[in-house]
Amino acid sequence: MKKSIIVSLIFLIAANALAGGGWPQPKGKGYFKLSQSYLLSSKIFDGNGDVTDLVPSYGYFATSLYAEYGFTDRLTGILYMPFFARATKNELQYNQPGVPSEPGAALNSFGDTDIAIKYGLLTNKPIVVSATILFGLPLGDNGATNANALQTGDGEFNQMLRVDASHSFYPKKFYVSAYGAFNNRTKGFSDEVRFGAEIGWTLKKFIPILKISTVHSLFNGDVGVVQNGVFSNNIEFISPALELNYQLTDKVGISASMATALAARNILASPNFGIGVYLKL
Repeated sequence: MKKSIIVSLIFLIAANALAGGGWPQPKGKGYFKLSQSYLLSSKIFDGNGDVTDLVPSYGYFATSLYAEYGFTDRLTGILYMPFFARATKNELQYNQPGVPSEPGAALNSFGDTDIAIKYGLLTNKPIVVSATILFGLPLGDNGATNANALQTGDGEFNQMLRVDASHSFYPKKFYVSAYGAFNNRTKGFSDEVRFGAEIGWTLKKFIPILKISTVHSLFNGDVGVVQNGVFSNNIEFISPALELNYQLTDKVGISASMATALAARNILASPNFGIGVYLKL
């Protein structure tokens, strides 16, 4: 269970990374966010969906950049880049005389990176619709080159097609969005179907957002591919998330978030926390 398990809930960050919903960025406008995420867990959802103890406990910390920029009023470029990722395995101590403890370990590296293009299919309508093609670049360490099998990536190149639909209830100060996606994974990993929705409110400078994300495996990968983390095969979950944003100025704001998993398979059974600062152009 040691290989790739430590990074399982990082997927909850990536699943919610496309911040604009169905709205593409206007030409020359953008959204940029610098974030720090934190995860530490001593329990895991196993392959049957049961929560079991994880010995030793694992941690994952990622400093990332998320960016959206409007090349045209319909075409938006998107980047999610964890430029510093740290995976840890904590020291394991035994309560038996004469039995030595197992030392902890850590891996610092770049993380797997997403680049995407979003195109506005329906704009200036009551319901706006966009399509996104996303490419997952295996820039992280998949554990093949370090003795502790710690990971910041899965080593496979994936392609995802996603469709978002959004509606603003303006002049009322809230909106709703929903999406569906198909993720093609390589290197023997099973393909995935994803769905999600969110609702957000604008309360003067305070903007809370409630999200729900799901991932369902098609179980069409190779049997020999490991099934013990998000960078593995056949992960599934239902994940609620809460994001709180506060506008310091018209362009600058701060945010805090928490994502967790309810029903799940092959991911850590602990919440992921994040903080960040963002800039709107």
